[in-house]
Amino acid sequence: MTRPATVIDGDGHICEPELVWTEYTQTSFRDRVLQVRTENNESAVYVEGHGRFGRAGAGPAHACIPGGMEPGRNLTWADILPGSYDPNERLKVMTAEGIDQALFFPSIHLLWGDVEDPLVAAETCRAYNNWMSDFCKTDPERLFGMGIIPLQDIDLAVSEAKRMRKLGLRGFLSRPERFKDLALYDARCDALWDVAVSDGLAVGIHGSFGSRMPSFSTGRYRDNVFYDHMIAHPFGQMALVMDLIAGGVLDRFPSLRVGFFESGLGWIPYWLERLDEHFDVMGHHTPWLKRRPSEIFHEQCFVSMEADEVSGLKWMMEMDLTHCILWGSDYPHFDSTYPGAYEEAQTTFDSAGAGVAEQVVFANPRRFMGL
Repeated sequence: MTRPATVIDGDGHICEPELVWTEYTQTSFRDRVLQVRTENNESAVYVEGHGRFGRAGAGPAHACIPGGMEPGRNLTWADILPGSYDPNERLKVMTAEGIDQALFFPSIHLLWGDVEDPLVAAETCRAYNNWMSDFCKTDPERLFGMGIIPLQDIDLAVSEAKRMRKLGLRGFLSRPERFKDLALYDARCDALWDVAVSDGLAVGIHGSFGSRMPSFSTGRYRDNVFYDHMIAHPFGQMALVMDLIAGGVLDRFPSLRVGFFESGLGWIPYWLERLDEHFDVMGHHTPWLKRRPSEIFHEQCFVSMEADEVSGLKWMMEMDLTHCILWGSDYPHFDSTYPGAYEEAQTTFDSAGAGVAEQVVFANPRRFMGL
């Protein structure tokens, strides 16, 4: 196997320790910000003081521990792996896994869109971002973080986005769902894209299952975690690719970098071909769109892959989109490959051809992060 000299995990996760909603949160908000509480040996996510997510066998700890969804496991938030919240322990895990650098996304705080009160959302984001910044400062040459912004209120979101560069974070996130029905192509969001471009920040789209935000998934499958997890990522990401491309955001901001995370590769070739077809025959309905959707994606977009996506990787290569792919370990989530995350990915790269690994685990994530 031809391992690149530097391996970057483009979609790693942390699990938020209690101090995020205690030490990092202002006292007046501590009972209302997004958090995990454990009572009677069961952990649940609380939003604005109300329990939201803690189904038997599929609570927050089960989702955030490798193999945690296996039947019969009784897990609480106290069981999460130290490598998911302690930066020094995470560095040990990375070294053992052959990972030199990593870009981190939230776990529980991926549910920040469930917060209704904009001020509580803003404090949820502020506390998380400050903690994430401190986490990465342990080794700023190896640890990199993405922040979250309170899209419940666009002015508050812009203010928080302006803190990312000072905090040393590489960019900010949105969920695929709409925050209070706000479409990301709405002109009110242009102030966000201005910040991203001027400060050299990446924009990430990363969803999760378990959210109560209105979506196709929650509208049909709220009571079954299998169905919810199956479609929450790819269906939401398909909608956001269309919103940001066909909605004209990337044409208006041609230097904006956007990544679509944890939904796989296989749908991208189909979706871009379908978008191009609609551009050709129905483009008069989107007169603001100046470039073909596939061209826009080719120039400005990134998408993460899982370790075993051989077919999806080859389809992307056939469309000359290898330079758009990042690899993510998804550690420490229940469906991550651990231990041996990169070993499996390298096998996939070797089956695809020479030079693929160097692009996917080094050149592409560096471009996305603006390094």
